Amino acid sequence: MRRRNGTLNNVSINTHLKNIRAFVNYCISLGYTEEFKIKLLRVEKTVKETYTDSELAILLQKPNLKKCNFTEYRNWVFINYLIATGNRVSTIINIKIGDIDFDNNTIILKKTKNKKQQIIPVSTSLKAVLQEYLKYRKGEHDDYLFCTATGTHLNRGTMKTAISNYNRARGVTKTSIHLFRHTFAKNWILNGRRYL
Repeated sequence: MRRRNGTLNNVSINTHLKNIRAFVNYCISLGYTEEFKIKLLRVEKTVKETYTDSELAILLQKPNLKKCNFTEYRNWVFINYLIATGNRVSTIINIKIGDIDFDNNTIILKKTKNKKQQIIPVSTSLKAVLQEYLKYRKGEHDDYLFCTATGTHLNRGTMKTAISNYNRARGVTKTSIHLFRHTFAKNWILNGRRYL
């Protein structure tokens, strides 16, 4: 893998090895091959980078709705959602408008990493952001909450690129969507929900 793609680090290679190992273990359980182990590569743990308070202040500054386009506004709402919940991108892009219960201040997450549905609370400030966004976005009960400018379903790659562009346009050099998850976790531990 490293010869074919010189940019792969040990973490990425281990992800591939885990997938291969799952298949090999399945073959072993069926008796197709003798038992053997696939060892993962050593990975040095690094400190997870987070967004600073000043970077968040820049990213959470609301765009002028009379001047910005739908994509910029959607990205701002998306970042508000990320900071308020810490949900994974793959979970967020699969939330439908009907999954939000404003009466009970909850959102049901139907697509999660562990395949188990969850119900999470919605803070008062995030609720206000989402309600305003839905007036702007419109849409039906079964439509996805976050969509493209043409109303179609977003994929992870498109959303990652959109947030990366949004951050750069605002002068923030960190562009990783996943850093918002680390930032949420750090702020949750330090002071709870400080932004939303």
